[in-house]
Amino acid sequence: MSDNKVIVITGASDGIGAAAARRLHGAGHTVVVVGRSVEKTRAVADELKADSYVADFTRLDDVERLAGELSTAYPRIDVLANNAGGVFGTRSKTVDGFEKTFQVNHLAPFLLTRLLLDTLIASRASVLQTSSTVRFTKEIHLDDLDHDRDYDPVHAYGAAKLENILFTTELHRRYQANGLSAASFYPGNVATNFASDTTSPVMRIVRRLGHLPGLGRLLLTTPEQGADQIVWLAEGTPGTDWQSGSYYYKREATTPRNPQALDADLARRLWERSEELLAGRLQARS
Repeated sequence: MSDNKVIVITGASDGIGAAAARRLHGAGHTVVVVGRSVEKTRAVADELKADSYVADFTRLDDVERLAGELSTAYPRIDVLANNAGGVFGTRSKTVDGFEKTFQVNHLAPFLLTRLLLDTLIASRASVLQTSSTVRFTKEIHLDDLDHDRDYDPVHAYGAAKLENILFTTELHRRYQANGLSAASFYPGNVATNFASDTTSPVMRIVRRLGHLPGLGRLLLTTPEQGADQIVWLAEGTPGTDWQSGSYYYKREATTPRNPQALDADLARRLWERSEELLAGRLQARS
């Protein structure tokens, strides 16, 4: 087993986040459970006798509070797994004025990571992003990250998962020399409560088919199988077991099948645009 690590997992109250928390706790690591639901988060934390924090990523005030609480409680954070996310239905704006899918999947974890950056660098931490396959994702446009011009639930989700990859690329470029490592990964199509709130016909069909006996096992993996990527990256040593800045699927570095995912200039500009959108919550940092 690797040395004990302090591992913060968002979206850990259910699905692959909870499965990863259980495995990592069982391996002797200090796991910090972060979730949106008070009841579900407490249940997982009580089961593991682990610390827990509740934050709703549709509220950036919650993200700021969470970052402050984590910084105070944990002078060392070895792994930050940005796993929280979701696909939603009818387009809606959060209390912060951003399209919900964009905020929950990209802007909130970006803010959390930025606010924890000093702790993460001092800890020589790994930052992990739960992404997805972006093979069928349409282009993202930095002047329309809220999808004011062209919204549908699946496109908005795919764009956010592409943004996760670009965020990883730029995080690596900016801070790898300071000892920070970053990776994004595709956990596979996992049978969880993910997308349970969506009104997308495509996602609803996939969910229904995935829960059919026999067929479900062919279409979807279990949360435990999906969690394997988080566990492997969290326990591994960057530079030895995996390479910072890369995108992984089934423990293998893979080239994302979307041209924009490989655009380093787009990654830089997405970072800058994200900081602009969060200017009131961030102090300038190169």
